Amino acid sequence: MDWNFRRWLHHEFMGPRALRKVLSAEALARLGAVVTSSEKRHTGEIRLAVEASLHLPLLRPGISARERAVQVFSNLRVWDTEANNGVLIYLLLADRDVEIVADRGIHDAVGEAGWEDICKGMEADFRAGRFEDGLRAGIERVAAHLAEHFRMTEENRDADRNELPDAPFILS
Repeated sequence: MDWNFRRWLHHEFMGPRALRKVLSAEALARLGAVVTSSEKRHTGEIRLAVEASLHLPLLRPGISARERAVQVFSNLRVWDTEANNGVLIYLLLADRDVEIVADRGIHDAVGEAGWEDICKGMEADFRAGRFEDGLRAGIERVAAHLAEHFRMTEENRDADRNELPDAPFILS
């Protein structure tokens, strides 16, 4: 058996109730509004996905938060934006781990170190119990990169369309 029993136990007892405790419906709505507001400054797409815990079929093979984030990036089609500038912010609450997966158009400009710096800032807020604040700051920092490299201008404003939903996606 090549999986971590302690991690499974932690995930087993972390469920939707725990998620609602740290991110209420109102907090999730506010975070969606931050995404909507940020997308007025750039032509990129930000998608926030939150998962309370992983089920045994994912835990048993030892999937990491990063591997799960890449799966979610694909499943939510964040990679499928016209300008290749979609960014997923993925929070795995049971592991208190946040991952950013970005499409090649923006990833090439920001680089792995840039995304990791944003994640570290969010994780510091999470350790202090400030989940909404951490996610808000992360969204704003991702949006700043998108605004730098994919700025909304008068010329592209009319052609820009919202390619992905702005509301946070809750995985169950």
